[in-house]
Amino acid sequence: MKKALISSLLCLSFALPVVAATAFTDGKDAVSYRQANFQMIRHNMGDIQDMIRGNVAFDVERVQRRAEALALLSQLPWETFTVPGTQAAGGEVKPAIWDNLVDVQERGEKLAADAAALLVAAKAGEQAAIRKAFGDYARNCKACHDKYKAD
Repeated sequence: MKKALISSLLCLSFALPVVAATAFTDGKDAVSYRQANFQMIRHNMGDIQDMIRGNVAFDVERVQRRAEALALLSQLPWETFTVPGTQAAGGEVKPAIWDNLVDVQERGEKLAADAAALLVAAKAGEQAAIRKAFGDYARNCKACHDKYKAD
């Protein structure tokens, strides 16, 4: 009995890193995570864009909070494209994405770098620098959508 318990605990301890290595249980879970992440990106971008366009009062502290969120969120969705079963799970992607995952990963890295640059500009608090950094981020985001997001 004691040996069985020890064996079970050892097996479990070796299996934990495998389970912890991914937050996804299957392809549908990965797609759901990715879509939720992109929605959060969209909401944070929209708030900054409204301030830049003058639709709402410009608030540098709010821009900083949104930029901090974008700096984190822009790093997260890319691993979901490689989760087993993701391709069959659906989502709003063009079929070409599955043949170009290296390009998608590179675009993801660029988006994360653009988000980091936006955060630096936001912390400096200069509206012109924020506008430029946000424009770079938004153009990169749109370019990936144009190439890989299904209508």
